[in-house]
Formats: sequence, structure tokens, C-alpha cells
Amino acid sequence: MTTPVNVEHPRSAAALRSVQLLVASYLAISVLTLIAIIALRNHPSMVNDAVWTRGTIVVGSALLTFLFARSAARGSRRGYLRLRIVSAVMLVAIVVIISLPGVFPLWMKGEQAVCGLLLFGVALLVNGKHLRSVFTN
Repeated sequence: MTTPVNVEHPRSAAALRSVQLLVASYLAISVLTLIAIIALRNHPSMVNDAVWTRGTIVVGSALLTFLFARSAARGSRRGYLRLRIVSAVMLVAIVVIISLPGVFPLWMKGEQAVCGLLLFGVALLVNGKHLRSVFTN
């Protein structure tokens, strides 16, 4: 087991609070989207198999991202590294989803764009000079 990183410095704590808020928002939107998918399940023009699959995957990844953010906020190097990886991978996946013609309905692409903006903020913070230096020293 590795020793936790000291994340009590005001700048570190503020950055990690922002990360947690962004990730919590990403999780909330993802859960609400899955609820919408369930509610709209009888409308094939709005909910197809790709929407079901993507919606379910996003909730799972958002939950993991949330857990990694909490772990990083407690000073876990492993949680921080996982947060960096997952936020970057999901951001790339969102760009692909938005750019695919015809597979996903416009409402889902809009939801994914909002999630992408939240994850972009996470990626900027966790890959920024300050947090990288906190977790690598």
C-alpha cells in the first residue's frame, strides 16, 4: 500500500473539489439520461439499441470516475492515475459518439456534448501542472 499524497494545500484541495463537482455532475446527468432512456423505451426513433448500450456504459464509467475522483481527493496516487486515464478515454469516446452520423439521436449527442464539456474540465484540472506535481512528488 502506498502512502497517500498530502492534498491539503488550499490550491490542491480547491482543484480536487472542482474535479469532484464536475464528476458528480457527469454522474448525475448520466443517471438522468438512463432514466430518460427507460421512460422513452417505446419510442424507437429516440431510443435504439445503441442508445441503450451507450447509456448503460456511460453510467458505469461515470460511477467509476466518481469513485476515482473521491479516491484522488483523499490523496490516492492510484485513484488520481485512474481518473486521468478514464477522463481522457471517455472524452475521446464522446467525440466519436458525437461525430458518428445517424447512429445516435440528436438528444443523445447533446447529452454527450454536455458530458464531454464536464470531462474536458476534469481532464484540464487533473492533467494541469499543479495536480501533476502534487501526485508525482
